Amino acid sequence: MTDKTRVLFVDDEQMLRDMWSAILSGEGFEVTTCATVSEALSRITSEKFDALVADLNIGEAGDGFTIVSAMRRVQPQAVTLILTGYPAFQAALRAIHEQVDDFLVKPAEPKSVAEVIRQNLLRQRKHAPVLTERLNHVIEKHREDILESWYKAVESHPEIRKIPLPREERIDDLPRVLDGLVRPMDDWEKVRAGRRSAAYRHGEKRRQQGYTSDLLLEETRILHRVIADCMQQNLLQIDISNVIPDLVEVHDRIQRTLQLSLDAFLRAGVKTAA
Repeated sequence: MTDKTRVLFVDDEQMLRDMWSAILSGEGFEVTTCATVSEALSRITSEKFDALVADLNIGEAGDGFTIVSAMRRVQPQAVTLILTGYPAFQAALRAIHEQVDDFLVKPAEPKSVAEVIRQNLLRQRKHAPVLTERLNHVIEKHREDILESWYKAVESHPEIRKIPLPREERIDDLPRVLDGLVRPMDDWEKVRAGRRSAAYRHGEKRRQQGYTSDLLLEETRILHRVIADCMQQNLLQIDISNVIPDLVEVHDRIQRTLQLSLDAFLRAGVKTAA
């Protein structure tokens, strides 16, 4: 048996794994390295560790969060650290500080990494249970705030506001779009028919109201931004182990709705010209 602090280091780059294994071993830690999420999850469920250092992006963007989430559930006493090469991401990492003990920005100084691990181990933080939700549930909770933020943004847009519309006509089918986004992430096929007709009507209405295709696209871009802002403000509520696939799914649903609306918009233009 060994009394050394056991560290699990996860990165998909062999050079970094070898380098940090040597550095942390030289600082007195017992180091285990992994290259993939599946390998890390296997280690977490079969071995005991005192600390985890995971790169933010392992194979896929945000994979480090998946590993952190697993470590928090299986070994809640372990210190969890994220290693990232994107300093701008620090704000987001601070926002989820209840799930990640600390973060390290590449290129990190070896001595500072060892010191951060030791400092966090000494804190002996007692993690409260993390009650998180999937992204669609967070969107549903903040549905009215999203609607209001979107409305204010489009009303202040210099080109969109040139087409004056009452509030209810401006918002139009956005509530139905949000309702589609908050359906269970595996339930999209059940709502496709209804969403298709609503999206189609929306495209036809926007043509009648005097929108251009560029403005239709701009409305969608604003919705993406508003949802991203909502996510940023509520990171503590979001299940970080699913945040990347959930974001992809939400983006895909919005794009499919836009595609249907744009198709109806263009077809309505052809009919008008005829």
